[in-house]
Amino acid sequence: PGTVGPVTRPAPSSPAKSAQMSRVRSRHTAPELAVRRELHRRGLRYRTDMPVLDIGRTRPDIVFTRVRVAVFVDGCFWHRCPDHGTSPKANADWWSEKLDGNVRRDRAIDRALAEAGWLVIRIWEHEDPAEAADRVESAVRKRRAGGRRPDLPVGLRSGA
Repeated sequence: PGTVGPVTRPAPSSPAKSAQMSRVRSRHTAPELAVRRELHRRGLRYRTDMPVLDIGRTRPDIVFTRVRVAVFVDGCFWHRCPDHGTSPKANADWWSEKLDGNVRRDRAIDRALAEAGWLVIRIWEHEDPAEAADRVESAVRKRRAGGRRPDLPVGLRSGA
């Protein structure tokens, strides 16, 4: 078994699975890049992988700093998508706690950002990039037109 921070993780179920998991990206994933390309094509400019609050290692994938919109493109496996999330059979207890912890952290981040006046938009990796960009563009343009709007709903997400 190895360790990641203070958490001890179980031994991989196989060398092949270990190799596969080592290739999983946490930043600049294909779904994230697709949404970013669509936003850029529409003339929206943003920052990427930028800390917005002192809330641990969390960094939104796409950040509109002036209007305080933070966008996360969540993987279906890692964030327990209700449509596509799966639960591994090997080391099931460990994975269950890990994935449940990810979801708890997501909700805590949503609350912390909302309390600081940020609008959080969460996009699932399986969503159509153009439709996801529609939601982001709408929120950004509304905030630009009306100034920062803390009364807008937190977590604009379809399928949740």
